[in-house]
Amino acid sequence: MESIQKVSRYLIDNAHAISLEMVNLSLENLEIDIPEELIQQSVKANAEFLVLLAESFNESDENAAKELIEWSKKYGEQQATMLSQLSALIKPYAENRLAFMKRITQISMDHKLTTENVVAINNRVSYLMDVSMIETIFAYEAYRDGLMKERQREINELSAPIVPIQQGIAVLPLIGVIDHPRVQHLLNKVLPGIPLIDTEHLIIDFSGILTIDAEVAQHIFTIHNVLELLGIHVMFTGIRPNLSMAVVQAGIDFTSFNTFGSVKQAIESIK
Repeated sequence: MESIQKVSRYLIDNAHAISLEMVNLSLENLEIDIPEELIQQSVKANAEFLVLLAESFNESDENAAKELIEWSKKYGEQQATMLSQLSALIKPYAENRLAFMKRITQISMDHKLTTENVVAINNRVSYLMDVSMIETIFAYEAYRDGLMKERQREINELSAPIVPIQQGIAVLPLIGVIDHPRVQHLLNKVLPGIPLIDTEHLIIDFSGILTIDAEVAQHIFTIHNVLELLGIHVMFTGIRPNLSMAVVQAGIDFTSFNTFGSVKQAIESIK
C-alpha cells in the first residue's frame, strides 16, 4: 500500500509534465488540426485527470467515477464547442489509451510495485478513462442537440414569415416540411403577431410545402379557426393534390376553407 501511495504522490507532483507528454503523443495520432487553445486545455484537463486518478487509489470505482463524471461533463462541453467532428476525437482513443496505460505501467514498475498492485492501478486507469470518454460523448451529443434545436428555431422563423403585400392583406408562405414543431412555432410565435400588423386578410400559401401528414393537417385547421376568431379572413393557396389527400384523411371539411390555386387569384377575390 505504501508503494501505491508513492505512485500516487508521483502522479500528483508530475501531473503537468506527464500530461504534456501524453498530449504531444496524442497529436501525432490525430488527422485534424487542433487549435492551440484546445491543446492547452487538453494538457490542463489531462493533468487534472491524473490527479483525480492518483487520489482515487484508496476509493471504490463508484466513488472515483462520481468525481470524474463532473470533471468529464465540464471538459466534454468545452471540447464539444471547439470540435466539429466527434469521430475525430474517438478515432485515436484506442491508441492514446494504450500509450497512457504503458506510461502508467512504467511509472508503477519504476516504483517497484507488485504485479497485483500494477494490475489494480491499470484497472482503475481503464475504468476511469472509459467513464471519461462516455461522459465526453454525452456532453458532445447534448451540445450538438442544443445547436440543432437552435438552428431549427432559426429555420422555422425564416420559413414562415408574415409578408404584408397590400393594405390589410398579408401572405404567410410555408416552405419545406410541416411537422409538429413547425406547427407549434406557427401557433406560438407567428399567429400572435398577425393582429399587430393590421391584417384583415391572410393568405396562407402551401406552394413550397414538400409533405404534410394527417395530424399536422388537423393543426392547420386549428390555425384557420384561431385566425377566424381573431377576425382575420383566411385563404389557402397552392394546395397540391397530395396535400389535399392529407386534409381529407384528417377528416377535415375541405369545403369550409377558402382555397385558391394561386396567391394572385386570392388577391383578386378580395378586390
